[in-house]
Amino acid sequence: MYKLGIDVGGTNTDAVLIDESMNVVAAVKQHTTKDVYGGIMNAVDAVLEESGVDAALINQAMLGTTQCTNAIVERKGLSPIAILRIGAPATEGIPPMVDWEDSIRAVCVDWMIIGGGFEFNGKRLNEFDEEACRAFLNKVKGKIKALAISCVFSTVRNDHELRAAELCKEVMGEDVHVSISSEIGSMGLIERENATILNAALWQVAERFTEGFAKSLEGEGITNADVYLSQNDGTLMTMEHARRYPILTIACGPTNSIRGASYLSQLQNAIVIDVGGTTTDLGVIQNGFPRESSVAATIGGVRTNFRMPDVVSIGLGGGSIVREKPDGTVTVGPDSVGYEITEHALVFGGDVLTATDIAVRLGDVGDKTLVESVPLELAQKALTAIGALVEDAIDAMKVSNTDSDVILVGGGSIILPDHLEGAATVLKPEHFGCANAIGSAISKVSGTYEKLIDYHEIPRDQALEQAKAEAIDMAVQAGGIHLLTESGRELHTIVPKDAFRDVDRVEGAHPFEAWKYWFPLGEPPSNGLRTIQDVPGRDKPLE
Repeated sequence: MYKLGIDVGGTNTDAVLIDESMNVVAAVKQHTTKDVYGGIMNAVDAVLEESGVDAALINQAMLGTTQCTNAIVERKGLSPIAILRIGAPATEGIPPMVDWEDSIRAVCVDWMIIGGGFEFNGKRLNEFDEEACRAFLNKVKGKIKALAISCVFSTVRNDHELRAAELCKEVMGEDVHVSISSEIGSMGLIERENATILNAALWQVAERFTEGFAKSLEGEGITNADVYLSQNDGTLMTMEHARRYPILTIACGPTNSIRGASYLSQLQNAIVIDVGGTTTDLGVIQNGFPRESSVAATIGGVRTNFRMPDVVSIGLGGGSIVREKPDGTVTVGPDSVGYEITEHALVFGGDVLTATDIAVRLGDVGDKTLVESVPLELAQKALTAIGALVEDAIDAMKVSNTDSDVILVGGGSIILPDHLEGAATVLKPEHFGCANAIGSAISKVSGTYEKLIDYHEIPRDQALEQAKAEAIDMAVQAGGIHLLTESGRELHTIVPKDAFRDVDRVEGAHPFEAWKYWFPLGEPPSNGLRTIQDVPGRDKPLE
């Protein structure tokens, strides 16, 4: 049986096949098409032809896509939504979407702030105003198909959010898509609310690309495969989970490259440089997984605080345009010929000097006769400019002045010099050009649980057991299979994430612990193994 990994980028769509021994059987790169799915079909056709594998033998298919990111940035395909904030009167001074641009604020049909919410320690801020909630839901009924619900300190207690979601289903029907902020963002009402609004507005986009991907696979004869979507933490989720939380697919491209780079290089800690046709993304591998950003992320001009990879992007790629100024200096990018590189670059018979032409002129790739007209001095200046751009970005990713191992991936990485200042070693592994698709194919399902816990009320050990059980539950809901040995020892990776995060800036608050689990896919339980139901303390309430 085989795994199929696909990653759709702005310039190229990559596809790989991996066998049961986790070896790369075939890897291909096709140009991304305007309708996206044409590029996916072409990539699947090419990888099946190169490998000679029967499509019926593919039992898992994974997709990393930029559809949700594009929809937000381009303001296209977003669905009309309503916003219900629970937090009156404390939060009435700042309305929802207060700093949004008009072009994206238009997705909101109506909004309301009602009574309710909690203090930082879980005490009730105000009674939940069920009557006002019902009145608002009746007002927007028939106007929208998606609702975003937020609440003050819902990351501590989400009782009011859950009740509002129940009322929504009761008043507006089961087919309404409800996004609640406690399931999406972290501490910080406005940023968490923003992420929830975007998630609600993306439901139709998610429905289209999940159904489109399934139909594309079916059209290629891949009918026996379980289908998964890449998340932005380097793990996977089911199609249904992706429809519920489409915002988690944002920035999954860089995380796929980071996971793929770690797998190909066998390095657990390094800086990954992924060079595409238009941009270069730099991320960090920590213990085999992408380092998460500790600051609020801005997506299409909207400030959010849901989990995002710590990635720096620069305007440098294989299609970046090279120019010589009158004073003799040379610039590279940030504009690029992008997916039209095969029409415009010199090495493809075009008339635009690109970074790829420089790589052919100075390196051992391509047909040098097509770039003989490029002066050697100009090419060397361009390579120096390329190196400087990347070296500055490497410094931006470091947390110390120590040189770090660097892994180069992406088809455009041929444009980079062999030596980079600030790098202890520079490694370009086999199949580097399709690391993103490989990262998608080798990823596992995950569950993340994050909550503030008062150790005066719940002892630390008990809180940890309950937190672990909740994280496992979430991973199972996302499509994972959980197995425990007779002794109760987990067979999967356990990574304490943000353990003992300091929240002393809020008087009286206590540390919380968050856990993340990665699960194997498609492995049926075997004899002698127990399920999550046997985790100690799983049936005990957290509050």
